[in-house]
Amino acid sequence: MSRRRVLVVDDERTIAESVAARLRAEGFSVEVAHDGPTAVAKAQATPPDLVVLDVMLPGFDGLEVCRRIQSERPVPVLMLTARDDETDLLVGLAVGADDYLTKPFSMRELAARVHALLRRMEKVTRTSGDPEAGPPITIGDLEINRAERRVRRAGVEAHLTPTEFDLLVHLASRPRAVLPRDRLLAEVWGWADGMGTRTVDSHVKALRRKLGADLIRTVHGVGYALEVPR
Repeated sequence: MSRRRVLVVDDERTIAESVAARLRAEGFSVEVAHDGPTAVAKAQATPPDLVVLDVMLPGFDGLEVCRRIQSERPVPVLMLTARDDETDLLVGLAVGADDYLTKPFSMRELAARVHALLRRMEKVTRTSGDPEAGPPITIGDLEINRAERRVRRAGVEAHLTPTEFDLLVHLASRPRAVLPRDRLLAEVWGWADGMGTRTVDSHVKALRRKLGADLIRTVHGVGYALEVPR
């Protein structure tokens, strides 16, 4: 079996090479780019299985890189940002990123995120179009077709990333039940140590933006619940 390919994009060469070295040690085939145009060209020449992508890049930024790569074919993207800025994170999710890390980060956490993303994408590939993925879920005007991985609200289709879709299915499978952030991290992201709870918050905000602010209720200090019209 060929090794999975990862494209690492960061204009800080020390960081890019450190990330590449760690991922090669994890068994991946890794290419590196230091600017937007080179990243897109490399992704087109040798399509990666996953992209580790810095937001701030010369040429054009990581958000534009993500848009262009995703327009060619869906690929999981882990975004890196030096700014803990919710707007950047939401825009990144909107253009197709699946997860993010804020600098500085540990190489251990980055490697764990990469492995978890790839496991989740493999699961998506196996279940897409599979009738055994589960029957459709209908809650009020929300329709979730699990076999086709499509979502509509009030008849309008919403385009979700694979992670957003899996998170929505988890919440919709237990309507009104409050699901803690650490449980969602374990069941959707595959992280057992509870790190990265803000990842859940950012994906919930992205779902609200795409499906309506009234759909998911925040239970402060605990987690989230999908609202059901009475």
